[in-house]
Amino acid sequence: MYKENSGFVSLPDSLFTQVMPQIQDIAELKVTMCVSYLPQRKRRYPPFVTYEELLTDGVPVIGMGEDALRPALELALKQGSILQLNLNVDGKWQDVYFANTESVREAMGKIKHGELPVKDNTIQVTEAPNIFTLYEQNIGMLTPMIVEELKEAAKLYPAQWINEAFKEAVAMNKRNWKYTARILERWASEGKDSGTRKQDIKKGNSDKYIKGKYGHLVKR
Repeated sequence: MYKENSGFVSLPDSLFTQVMPQIQDIAELKVTMCVSYLPQRKRRYPPFVTYEELLTDGVPVIGMGEDALRPALELALKQGSILQLNLNVDGKWQDVYFANTESVREAMGKIKHGELPVKDNTIQVTEAPNIFTLYEQNIGMLTPMIVEELKEAAKLYPAQWINEAFKEAVAMNKRNWKYTARILERWASEGKDSGTRKQDIKKGNSDKYIKGKYGHLVKR
């Protein structure tokens, strides 16, 4: 997760496990990492970087001229390490690039099917983030194992609870999924003053979550 003064930035796990072994061109590698890095400096959902931003902010960082940028982007798109759409951003049609992550693929699917609020094909950055984005923003990189755990939690708990549980965990300086899951389990067991109350959680689901294969995350 990017922190303004920490000097650290997260990169998708798939970049190392699936993409890097296939990359043989240094320009392709540079642009792939740049597309993963630059969006984390901006508050957008889903995280993306425009071609113009790559020119102004990315090219100086990766030491690549504009004449080499397009071919490198094409290689990365062909490899599948980055994704691209053509959208109207701030009133101007632009090529928009995304890191290839679980949450981004889900958001792009919503954009293509008209499910993500878009005005004149302009991305609306105020859309409530999903559980994958909340995890990436507040805890760190997704792994295949944590993706499955988050999917299970998303089925069990209301989206508002999940959002507020992440906020509470961050406020307590407990940036980990185990602590966040315990908050959700407590609300499901004891009730919650705001939003959906515990009777709105499907009967039996709370015990299933606590005692099932994810129970180690939410033990009391």
